[in-house]
Amino acid sequence: MEIKKVQLTQTGFDALSRELEELINIKRPQLVDRLARARQEGDLSENSDYTNAKEELEFLDGRISELEEVIKTAEVVNENTTRSSEVSVGTKVTVNVGGNEHIFDMVGEWEADPMQKKISPESPLGQALIGRKKGDSVEVEAPAGKILYEIIDIE
Repeated sequence: MEIKKVQLTQTGFDALSRELEELINIKRPQLVDRLARARQEGDLSENSDYTNAKEELEFLDGRISELEEVIKTAEVVNENTTRSSEVSVGTKVTVNVGGNEHIFDMVGEWEADPMQKKISPESPLGQALIGRKKGDSVEVEAPAGKILYEIIDIE
């Protein structure tokens, strides 16, 4: 079975690496210490702090495993070489929507944040824009109906 590569910008890769390092070196040891202290308090069946700490540790370990897998399979997109005439991960695309200009950063799915106008190729808008060129128009299905985006610029 082929391992699926996860595309990330260098910024996104660095952010995930920092998060993983913080989880392993700071948060996990604190949680293990909290769990050990809670275990010393006696009857574990009625110890809510023990139960909560145990659940948090399981969640944290799951996140650590997830981040390790993403980082291991990451393909860091060199933003300097992706600057082209086509929309791709690592590009900044300016679009016109109903007379208003919007600028979106095309990023990997792990760094997508629609509120910050960071979209991934897996999103409906990202799927429509990926591989398109300046001057192209794309139509995207949205809850409010179809929206027409015209690509003004790609950086």
